[in-house]
Amino acid sequence: MSSHLIGLTAGDLSGIGPEIVTKTISHFERHPEELEGGTLTMIGESQARYPGHPDAESSQAAIASLEEAAAKALKGELAAIVTGPVSKHQLHQVGFPFPGQTEFFAARAGVSNYAMLLTGGRLTVALVTAHLPLNQVARALRSDEIVRVGNLLLAFLQRRKIASPRVAVLGLNPHAGEQGDLGEEEEKIITPAITRLRQDHPGMLIAGPSSPDTVFWHALQGAYDGLLCMYHDQGLIPLKLHAFEEGVNVTLGLPFLRMSPDHGTAYDLAGKGVASAQSMIAAVRLAAKMVVNN
Repeated sequence: MSSHLIGLTAGDLSGIGPEIVTKTISHFERHPEELEGGTLTMIGESQARYPGHPDAESSQAAIASLEEAAAKALKGELAAIVTGPVSKHQLHQVGFPFPGQTEFFAARAGVSNYAMLLTGGRLTVALVTAHLPLNQVARALRSDEIVRVGNLLLAFLQRRKIASPRVAVLGLNPHAGEQGDLGEEEEKIITPAITRLRQDHPGMLIAGPSSPDTVFWHALQGAYDGLLCMYHDQGLIPLKLHAFEEGVNVTLGLPFLRMSPDHGTAYDLAGKGVASAQSMIAAVRLAAKMVVNN
């Protein structure tokens, strides 16, 4: 296997993907040392198509590039994949059966123990539930799932050379339930999961249930290396506020590395030459470092 070959996909060719891929490749041509000895390779099409006007062809091209990238990674031809932004709605219009790219790669790799993590600046957040309507989150929470994703988060932090990670497990409700006055999920579901994580990882700091309205401030002051969040926006709103242009989406649990920029297709910016590639550049940097750390 080429241990340093990183595949890029442009995502939706009608969005900003082709532009940010071009800018990313240009950046690393100027700064090859940031690839840690690795090499970039393009997977699938990268030519812009009807900027700002997505259609079935651009969605099908995005799917084809995902299929090619997954196949190459599973054959050992790629050490990491960095995917460009896609529109979930547009993909679903042409029959894409997965909620998003995260679930696609997990299915192609045949793994059920996976999760979504985002990192940028001084924040790293893992999500116990991801692409669920908010009114389904409480019913979906399970202690086993919190433990499972917590273990994936700890493994990711250790792979980033943090020997003894410090993690805060967030509550679901305001003020982490206020001892049951504002909800029972903390006492019945989240606290038992924290107890199990502490038993499984003696000596590590695993705090919680932490109040969601204060824990991000503490993390930014350096108190925690990672935050285990109960639902999508609980983790993503603070992360994007803190590190919008350098946030990286990571799929945990795959047999290969997969990252993506933490933003969407931005159809309104497509074709104007003004899209920032900083998030995709950050994703490639992280992939390169983690390949070396493997």
